[in-house]
Amino acid sequence: MAIITKPWGQEIVLTENNLPYAGKILEINASHQLSLQYHDQKIETLTLVSGQAEITLDQQTKPMVINQSITIQPNTIHRIKAITNCQIFEVSTPETGTTFRLEDDYQRDNETDIIRNLPNRGWNQS
Repeated sequence: MAIITKPWGQEIVLTENNLPYAGKILEINASHQLSLQYHDQKIETLTLVSGQAEITLDQQTKPMVINQSITIQPNTIHRIKAITNCQIFEVSTPETGTTFRLEDDYQRDNETDIIRNLPNRGWNQS
């Protein structure tokens, strides 16, 4: 298990890097949001397990419902915003390819395999 500090909270990675799948818990702090982004290769299924959040898929924003899964295919523009502190369970294909960030509150670059292997995936807290 690994904990990756993010500007919006943290990721708790539950699986090893060499598996054909990935599992993690996203802990997002109230009023924070992930990048408006899309993945060129990754498929992910997200399930809100606690708190309140909303998800934007392409250009439509809607509340997430506890225990209701949402699957996001490659090249789907998406973003999650926490209304309250929340936890989201994510199961996905391995993190390969690029995460393209169209908007990011923390001015982070696109995430490539090189950046993904840096401490905190290249995000510097200072």
